[in-house]
Amino acid sequence: MKLYWAPQTRSARALWMLEEIGQPYERELIEIKEDTARPDALLAASPMGKVPALVDGDASLSESAAICLYLADRYSLGNLSPALDSAERGKFLYWMIYVPGVIEPAMAEKFGGWEANKYSHGWGDYDSMIETLVSALTGKEWLVGDKFTAADVMVGSTCYFMKKFNILPDNDVLGAYVARCLERPAYQTALKIDEAG
Repeated sequence: MKLYWAPQTRSARALWMLEEIGQPYERELIEIKEDTARPDALLAASPMGKVPALVDGDASLSESAAICLYLADRYSLGNLSPALDSAERGKFLYWMIYVPGVIEPAMAEKFGGWEANKYSHGWGDYDSMIETLVSALTGKEWLVGDKFTAADVMVGSTCYFMKKFNILPDNDVLGAYVARCLERPAYQTALKIDEAG
């Protein structure tokens, strides 16, 4: 497998996921400045030329949620993703898509100064996004069932990003969740790779 990535981007999610599954992979660092040409192999996997992108044999894909879902299902089904016929599969898919579908637009709304309208915006609003996260994690270690899944890679890495940049509310439930995520050896390895660039 080959991961096209850049530090301090959504690529950190794919790095963490690759470290969790424990399969061999290589990385190709991509310069993401606007005026920099993208390699053809990256563009074949990511038509917009964005990172992360993954090539695994004949399979190629981009977008961090798609990559994490692919890796969990292909290399860790029943462990990092619930079985396809599991009652927990629906909740798992919800949280896999929660980051790009809810958290990221809500963050853009909040910090872009957009007028919040949780009834007309598909993502709700920033405050309801945070309330939903806190509610889901109250009294639980992880988002789906009682075990860590790829959904925690997606949500946990985003919560860590928000905490790192002081945009995660000071909340005991969310703070404890981020701390649990940071205790995972695979995440520590991914963060070291990301920080070293």
